[in-house]
Amino acid sequence: MSAPSGPQAPIAISTYGRAVVRGARTAVLVHGAGMDQSVWTLQGRYLAFHGWNAVAVDLPGHGRAKNQPALGSIGEIADWLAALVEAIGVERAAVVGHSMGALAALELAARHPERVSQLALLGAAARMPVHPELLDLARRHDRRAVDLICDWAFGTRGHLGGNPLPGGWLMGTARGLLLRGDPAVLANDLAACDAYRNGERAAEAVRCPTLVLVGAEDRMTPPRAGRELAERIPGAACVEIDEAGHMMMVEQPEATLNALRKFMG
Repeated sequence: MSAPSGPQAPIAISTYGRAVVRGARTAVLVHGAGMDQSVWTLQGRYLAFHGWNAVAVDLPGHGRAKNQPALGSIGEIADWLAALVEAIGVERAAVVGHSMGALAALELAARHPERVSQLALLGAAARMPVHPELLDLARRHDRRAVDLICDWAFGTRGHLGGNPLPGGWLMGTARGLLLRGDPAVLANDLAACDAYRNGERAAEAVRCPTLVLVGAEDRMTPPRAGRELAERIPGAACVEIDEAGHMMMVEQPEATLNALRKFMG
């Protein structure tokens, strides 16, 4: 499904086969670096069939929006998300972000509080520095960047297969997703995460109900960093997902969904 974005080119969203209903609760799901809306399939489909407008986005340059230029900073993504909420015809949305998407959701809630009813941050930290060697590999379009990301993104289960569907391999699926995208977009995304410096101030400015979800085995944004972020956000709750790394929504989809359901109501 495409939605207009003011004077810009159309944007790609998935609503899981359900029409967006005016007045219904709305959740906007925002993916991480180099990925697309497909990472939210299990959680998004549940929400769409249980009373929510579930809107999973392909950020510009990603997925079905791959022909559009990627946004160059976390602040630009936050402003783009604010315009998206307006474009789909709802006043406010619960915004669920993962990794880079979590940074953008955090900045969105600070910059545009009138657009955010609830905030859920998965695999998040106030700062997400990227190792210079990984940045260099990504900028040179070296596929070893993808291999390193997948190695670090998954916990023990993901390294051993981990997919709830027999024969599935979580790391292989993630690798395929990242390799399918434009390597320049992955490099852009990693650089945007590395350059973002406003996390602490944004966290302290958030005033909506907030949940921070951390993976117990996350090596990219360790649990400690997630808990520290939650402590900076007034009234935020922090929930740890067992046997999950950075990609908790695919490693432990039911536990992740249950935490979101409890929080979002």
